[in-house]
Amino acid sequence: MNGEIHRIGTTVDGLGESPVWDDAAQALVWVDALAGTVRRLDPRSGALEAFALPAPIGSVVLARDGALVAALKDSLARLDPVTGEVRHVADIGIGHPDVRLNDGKVDRTGAFVFGSMHSHRADGEAPEGGLYRLAVDGTVERIGDPLGVANGPAFALDGRTLYIADSPRRVIWQFDYAGEGPLTNRQVFADLSPLSSGGDGATVDAAGFLWTALVRVGKIARFAPDGRLDRLIDLPVTHPTSLTFGGADLDVLYVTSISRSTALSASEPWAGALLAVTGLGVRGLPADRYAGA
Repeated sequence: MNGEIHRIGTTVDGLGESPVWDDAAQALVWVDALAGTVRRLDPRSGALEAFALPAPIGSVVLARDGALVAALKDSLARLDPVTGEVRHVADIGIGHPDVRLNDGKVDRTGAFVFGSMHSHRADGEAPEGGLYRLAVDGTVERIGDPLGVANGPAFALDGRTLYIADSPRRVIWQFDYAGEGPLTNRQVFADLSPLSSGGDGATVDAAGFLWTALVRVGKIARFAPDGRLDRLIDLPVTHPTSLTFGGADLDVLYVTSISRSTALSASEPWAGALLAVTGLGVRGLPADRYAGA
């Protein structure tokens, strides 16, 4: 089943990213990354809130106390959606003008795992940055080597495998993940070259299948736990960026998209819109929440 696709609301993001479903509030949180805007939508009532953070925002995750934790250019911040207060959490210390933090997810222990992206690299130039983890005690550890653009981190059902897309190389890697220490045993999970796009944001459903946004070809893909391509769904936007399951039964797939980013732009009517795919016959998992203060 490929489902039915709907536009949700009237927002238009330049670079929509990092959707996460807040099961407690029954609301969707996502960002317009280059605008520095965090959005929160109640799909039942249509009530929409917006919060400002220093741009760019690489990703946002939920915290157990109801706050949001965001990866910014080279630091982490905590946003209280009740008061709007923003508090600095940690510096990453990257320092390179063309390197910034990007996509991230919370692991099963309540730590926040995120990566970086390095733009404007010359041919053959190695990326700078890394893969990082914000522990529950507030310390930051570099757990892996940098990727050109680290996207779509997601965890297998048991939390012991981390998937992460290396978007320019059009590959999704898998690592052994222990919750402490560095990532180990990097292997190719899926080669996306035949699909003519790198992967962007990703999520794992309740059956353990990985969904990823194919940002250059207007599609989303579902991969079996063994890396086999299971399903492709065409979207009415050229540049989908990320996706997450939400709704009361976690059976609605929400998708963010691009109207204009630093590298990509599109002019179709729903470019930059928030989309919902229903009727897939698939359910997602509740989002893990950052457990630190």
